Amino acid sequence: MSLTTRRKHVVLGGAVLLTLLAGCGDPQLPALESELESLRGRPTGQVKDLPPQPEYHPVTYDMADARSPFQSRLPEPEEELAMVDNGVRPDLDRPREPLEAWPMEQLSMVGTLDVDGSRSALILTPEQEVQRVSVGGHMGSNFGRIIRIGDTQLDLVEIVPNGQGGWIERTRAMALTQPADASG
Repeated sequence: MSLTTRRKHVVLGGAVLLTLLAGCGDPQLPALESELESLRGRPTGQVKDLPPQPEYHPVTYDMADARSPFQSRLPEPEEELAMVDNGVRPDLDRPREPLEAWPMEQLSMVGTLDVDGSRSALILTPEQEVQRVSVGGHMGSNFGRIIRIGDTQLDLVEIVPNGQGGWIERTRAMALTQPADASG
């Protein structure tokens, strides 16, 4: 290879190298550098010191042997004497009647029926069935016994817990539900 050919190759290689290096420049690089300089020139902020930690004071729980607030309290000896068995209790051996499957709030009186001088009430269940009841029958989830059926209401006596392990009787009335107006 001659010297001139070798020089041509060196010049050609240098030209290619300069062309490659010239293409590596980024036109946005000066703008980025000026933005960084402006950010570096801003004043730096100071982080505030954390507030002092409150002093820890351990508390001992000394009510472990006290009565739980979720249990009924035991009666005092004077109250225990006053709490006499009043003889009220539900008959748990009696077979349950169909209307005792629902609480009173889910039942409604929709009418009365007089047959041979004996009045009955018509009760609508949540399943939209009408049941016929008479005095002495039972309904509701609190052992309710029907004591009177009037024109517009029936009266019953329920046996409910008294909160002290016993039972009390509570009277309750169920009024006749007005039928919905057909015109809307």
